[in-house]
Amino acid sequence: KMSEQTLSGSCLCKSVQHEVSTPFMRFGHCYCSRCRKATGGVRSTNIAVPINQFRWTQGEDLIKRFDLPEAKSFARQICSRCNCPVPHASRDRTRAIVPAGTLDDVPPGKPSVHGYWSSRVSWVDIDESDLPCTD
Repeated sequence: KMSEQTLSGSCLCKSVQHEVSTPFMRFGHCYCSRCRKATGGVRSTNIAVPINQFRWTQGEDLIKRFDLPEAKSFARQICSRCNCPVPHASRDRTRAIVPAGTLDDVPPGKPSVHGYWSSRVSWVDIDESDLPCTD
């Protein structure tokens, strides 16, 4: 069993800072069109933890949230200073969704799944074919 570890993260300008602790519920990539739009890339890479394993350490008042109205659970939060993605709580407030790239510390392990693989763009190139590809 992996020992509990606390990881620090921040936005690009360091105004918004957070901590998340292990173990993770999920650490995976997502290729759905919403995640591509939200990141501007071919995928998102997020970590999900129970909400009590997450806390803001600075700048929570600078956060802007957007909940996609037509989606059951899609949201995005950004720092209002640098517009960088920051973690957000799920709508039911049970989980924190942490964009893995916001971590300043190296998380234990690696992503374990390629979510919405069939939605990927045709030009995506993957060298992690050992991961399961789910839909």
